[in-house]
This record gives sequence, C-alpha cells and structure tokens, in this order.
Amino acid sequence: MTKLAHDPGQIPETGRLAATAVFLLVVVAAQLAPAQTLIVLHNFTGAIDGEHPYDGVTLDRGGNLYGTAYEGGTGAGTVFKLSHQGSGWTFNTLSTFAGGGANPYAGVVFGANGTLYGTTSKGSVNGGNGTVFNLSPPPTICNSSFCPWTETLLYSFTGSPDGYGPGLGDVTFDPASNIYDTTYAGGSGYGIVYELTPSGGGWTENILHSFGYSDGAYPYSRVIRDSAGNLYGTTWGGGANGAGTVFELTPSGSGWTHTVLYSFQPASDGGNPYSGLMFDSSGNLYGATSSGGSGGGGTVFKLTPAGNGTWTYSVIYSFTGANDCGPQNNLAMDQAGNLYGTTYCDGANKLGNVFKLTPTGGGWTYTSLHDFTGGSDGEIPFCSVAFDASGNLYGTAVAGGSRGAGTVWEITP
Repeated sequence: MTKLAHDPGQIPETGRLAATAVFLLVVVAAQLAPAQTLIVLHNFTGAIDGEHPYDGVTLDRGGNLYGTAYEGGTGAGTVFKLSHQGSGWTFNTLSTFAGGGANPYAGVVFGANGTLYGTTSKGSVNGGNGTVFNLSPPPTICNSSFCPWTETLLYSFTGSPDGYGPGLGDVTFDPASNIYDTTYAGGSGYGIVYELTPSGGGWTENILHSFGYSDGAYPYSRVIRDSAGNLYGTTWGGGANGAGTVFELTPSGSGWTHTVLYSFQPASDGGNPYSGLMFDSSGNLYGATSSGGSGGGGTVFKLTPAGNGTWTYSVIYSFTGANDCGPQNNLAMDQAGNLYGTTYCDGANKLGNVFKLTPTGGGWTYTSLHDFTGGSDGEIPFCSVAFDASGNLYGTAVAGGSRGAGTVWEITP
C-alpha cells in the first residue's frame, strides 16, 4: 500500500490504485461475532461519476445515498446520488465542479429546506481557497445518469483573515439555519471556526475563533452544537503538547469564548484527532485520534462532564497499528449505544477497516466488521458510517475497487 501522507496544509489525495473484479462479497467474523457482509454498491471510474470519495454518505427519508468524490467529473470532483431500484442501486451524478468550487473533502448534508449543503477545499475566486455551496434539485424528473442539480455559491474564502481549506467536516445548522463549520488553515495561520448568516440575499461570514497554535491548530473536522448553542470540536495539532485539542466555543455577549477542554499528550491517551465529536443521550462527548494510544494506532475516547465546566477524559479503545492509521472521521452511535467508525490503515491488512465498539460490563468490546483487502472492496476508508432504518451501514473507500478510484459500500448485519 502507498501510505497517504498527512500534512497540516493538505489532506492526502490518492492511494494505491488496484483493479480487480467489480463486486466482492466478503464475510468477516471477529471475536465470535455474527458474520457481516460487505457489498460494493458502486465502483468509481474517474469519469463523470468522479473518483476518490473521502467522506461518507448522507441518507434521505427514502434511504437514498448522497455523497461527494474529490476528483473526476469534469476534473474537480462530483456530488452523487445512489437510489434504490428494485434489488439494486442506480448511480446519478448531481453536480460536477468546474469554474466554481473544487475538490470536496467533506460530504453533503440536508438543510431544513430539503436541499443539500457542502464545502469544497479549493476553487472559486479569491485564489482558490475553497467554498460553501448549496445544491437544489431540478424542477422536472431526470432519467439520465447525469442529472445536474442547480449549484449556488454561498461563500468563497479568501485565506486571511477568513480562513481557507474546508476539510472533512460537514456543515452544522442552528434552528435559524445559520451554518457553522471550520477551515483547517487561514485566519491567524492555524484555521478558524466560522458562521455563515443569510443577509440581503447572500451570506455573511462571522469568524467565531481563529486558532493561534497554543489554543489548538488545524481543525480538520466539523463542529457540533448543543441545545444551549455552544459549539464543540477538535484540532489536529497545537494545544499544550502540540498533539491537538478538544475545544468548546460559548456565546458570550457579542462574541464567543474559546475553552480547551482537553489537550492530547500524545501518549496512551492518543493524539492528532482528524475526527470530530458526537454526543450521547447523557451529554457525554465521543471522538477518536489518528495516532497514539497503547497500541500506537489511535484511540476512541470519551469526555464526561465533571461539573464546574470541567470534563473527565477516558480512553475507550486503543487500536494496534502505526501513527496516523487510526480513525480519520466521525464516529456514529446506534440506539443501543454501540459505536461505529472506520480506520485509515489499521485492520488485519493495514488497509483500513470498519469497526464496532459494544459497551459490556463497564468496558467496551471491539469487533472488526470488515477488513479492507485493497481489491474490489476498496481500501483506505476515511469516512464516517451512516445507518438506514434496517441497521445497514454505508460508507466509502478512497481507493481500490474495480477501477482503483474508490467505492461506495454497504454492510448488512
């Protein structure tokens, strides 16, 4: 495998391109757990469908899948849809980036108005520093493989002081449909958290925090919002030990107050989180680190409110592997409290895997649901996972598949 180099100014873009059969059914059993079946729903070709999907997929109420590919299309990436059709799936390209935004790392999410929102890491005016965009469906039914949606550019970053390079984080909305997200660079040099507010038919950016390294650096992933309007996220680097932070932003008068909730060592606690955070129903925060931990391959961690604004940090699981091989994207939790995610190059074949963590007797039991082979199933999953109503898991692999350009996959229980 060709390791994708991580650099604070650039998320890796390509992996080893393997070409084998189109579909592969892989049955994996781990720790005597029930077998899981991975099915490839789409093999990217690098043509109009795109190539190298970094983020996962979003489901609509009908169980259709939406996502992005970093490259391909007309050259600068695509937005796609996979729709149920009988017992199979139909692939449609919704947008190809050309002349506007370019190269989306993050996926797309639905806003309250039922349209899609996302970001690109490059492209548009102001030196190609990235964009925030909206996609609206066409007014009439389209029956071709390329069914373009209408793209509206909401904001184009300039680099300084407003940031540049939106990363793997999906945008977050508040009840008024204002948009919140991060850029992994720009601002004071180490990235920002921003808000976009509708204003006079356009959108106005408000910088909520500009990182200065000692308080964190390079926020690659999303921010999440609690019911009080506070925002939470991670930085890949910076902080007290240079290995990243967990932070909170609290509305304060006309501004926002930044608080570091935890600075990674890095050691047995892990370090360098690309992943963002998620809440459970009790208000605990969960996240993952790409490196460190007792096994060297990253960690899954929990932060528990301890009162007086403090939080208690604990490691749920340490992966066995190399630095930067751990989870690169957000975790997901099912209704039973099980956690799911992917690793970049941990797993049996060192090409990444899909894992499950089950709470058991005060601890957590690890199960690998699928270890990628680098063949037709794909390799190097950066994605978070998504559930449908039946408990099936969906995600992507950046590379591999029949054309070496990545895959969209489903794991059925």
